[in-house]
Amino acid sequence: MSEIPARPGIPRIGWIAAFLAAAGLIGLAYVSLKSTRPPALPSSLEKIAKVPGFQLTDQTGKSITLEDLKGKIWAANFIFTRCKGPCPITVLRMQELNTKLKKARGNVELVTFTVDPEYDTPEILKAFSEPLGADPASWKFLTGTPDAIQKIVVTGLLQPIAKEPDGTPAHSTRIVLVDREGWLRGYQDGLDPEAVQKLMVDIGELLRENSSAK
Repeated sequence: MSEIPARPGIPRIGWIAAFLAAAGLIGLAYVSLKSTRPPALPSSLEKIAKVPGFQLTDQTGKSITLEDLKGKIWAANFIFTRCKGPCPITVLRMQELNTKLKKARGNVELVTFTVDPEYDTPEILKAFSEPLGADPASWKFLTGTPDAIQKIVVTGLLQPIAKEPDGTPAHSTRIVLVDREGWLRGYQDGLDPEAVQKLMVDIGELLRENSSAK
């Protein structure tokens, strides 16, 4: 293999020395920038809306209000137990999220709102939730009056509820995130195969945000 000829008028050793000097300067600049980087970047999850107060009933028959969730990050989805459409998929996402959040238990809770409250009583929600391994202390299935559900889901969490021509509910497949102070902070599509991974990233941001504020 032939050697690459040196450029006329400049010794090859000079090019090597110049290259090493430039590399050293770049390395020093990188170290300097790294040392001045803030320890925690601010969260990119904007505060979308303040979640209004509510009073609903969980799968054990216990009354649950917004105050019961204050101080914790919570992720919520929307289902009805008779659903044969997308609900089973979003429930599986929540079940996977529940498993991954075991290390953060005490800081993060899951909430599932029924959009068919006239059928989905606490007893039905309890029977539905138990095979999922849902501990009511950390994963609440909530029902209430139709007006109360409409208020929190549509007005509070900004997710649509409608009726199909056959009377079955049509609803959002999103999983929403609410921060410790009750601010709606973001959404992920529950039908997205990467939804859980994205939610874990978002939850991590909110946990770091809280830690940096102390």
